[in-house]
Amino acid sequence: VQLQASGGGLVQAGGSLRLSCAAFGPTFSSDSIGWFRLAPGKERKFLAVVRWDGSRTYYADSVKGRFTISRDNAKNTVYLQMNSLKPEDTAVYYCAVKPGGSPTYDYWGQGTQVTVSS
Repeated sequence: VQLQASGGGLVQAGGSLRLSCAAFGPTFSSDSIGWFRLAPGKERKFLAVVRWDGSRTYYADSVKGRFTISRDNAKNTVYLQMNSLKPEDTAVYYCAVKPGGSPTYDYWGQGTQVTVSS
């Protein structure tokens, strides 16, 4: 499966962005799609995950209440709605697929840059 992330950009602190992750190729209801981010000088950080069948979502504490993950199975797309953005949210955001039964995220998109100005 190939993933294409989009929707990043420049936004002022307190603003919102919605990222999209389109999946091309076979996907299965047991697959999970996660969002991560990588900021300069920092380690990659997990943000949120959802199963394709919508049965489960999970968020990192740092984004709980501000970010919402959702999916549109008809469009094979997962979204990350980001509200109340802060300058420290500035990073490259990636989506990835963890196939059902796999312990790891095996497929990654190319990333989309989010810059939050103060």
